[in-house]
Amino acid sequence: MSEPPVVLVHGFATSAARTWGDNGWIDLLKDVGRTVIAIDLLGHGEADKPHDPAAYEQLEALVTAQLPDEPVDAIGFSLGARVLLTIAADQPERFNRIVATGVGANLFRDDPRNLITDAIRGEGDTENPAAQYFAGLARQPGNDPEALIACMQSARPKLDDGRLAKITCPVLVIIGDRDFAGPGDPLVDALPNGELLALSGLDHFATPKDFRTLDGALGFIGASF
Repeated sequence: MSEPPVVLVHGFATSAARTWGDNGWIDLLKDVGRTVIAIDLLGHGEADKPHDPAAYEQLEALVTAQLPDEPVDAIGFSLGARVLLTIAADQPERFNRIVATGVGANLFRDDPRNLITDAIRGEGDTENPAAQYFAGLARQPGNDPEALIACMQSARPKLDDGRLAKITCPVLVIIGDRDFAGPGDPLVDALPNGELLALSGLDHFATPKDFRTLDGALGFIGASF
C-alpha cells in the first residue's frame, strides 16, 4: 500500500516555494517517495491576489478543493496550520495525520491584525519586531501588499475547544519557546489526539527553517530520511 500524499500549507505573507521549497521540505519528502501537494493560499505565491477581504472567506474552501480524494498527511505553518485545523474540524475524514507548526495559544486569542496591516502600510510600530518582520515579507518580490492586507482583514472561522474536539486524527503541534503564538499546551489540550513538540530557543519565523522542526514533522508522518 502506498503512503498518502503530503499536503504543505505555508504561513502569512510567504508562499509554498519560499517556505517549503527553499527550506528543503519538498525535496526531502520526494526523496523518501512521498507525493507532495504544496498549496499557495489565496493572496500568496502563484494564487490569485484579490483586494476584497470578503474573498478570503473562501480560504479554507479553496485549499479543500486542492486536496485529493484519499486522506492525506498535512503539514502547515502559522496561518497554514490554522487553515488545516479548520478544515479538519469540519471534515476530519480528509486527514491521516496533521503537523501544526507555529501555532498554539494564539488560536484562542484575538489576533493583533491592525498591528500587522499598519506595518504593511508603513504606518506600524517600528519597535515591534513581529509587525516589522511581516512588513518586510509583504515587500518581497511577488507579494501584493494590498492583497495581504485584505487577507488579514477577512473574517476567520473561530477555532474553539468544541471545534477542535472534532479533529479525530493525530496532530503534532511544533512550536518554539520564543514564539509569540505560544505556548502550545492549550492547543494540544483541546485536541483529542494531540502531541506537543516544544523547541528551545526557537522563535516563530525560524520555525520552518529549523532542522528540529523538519525532523519532528517528517518523523511524525512516517517520512523520516
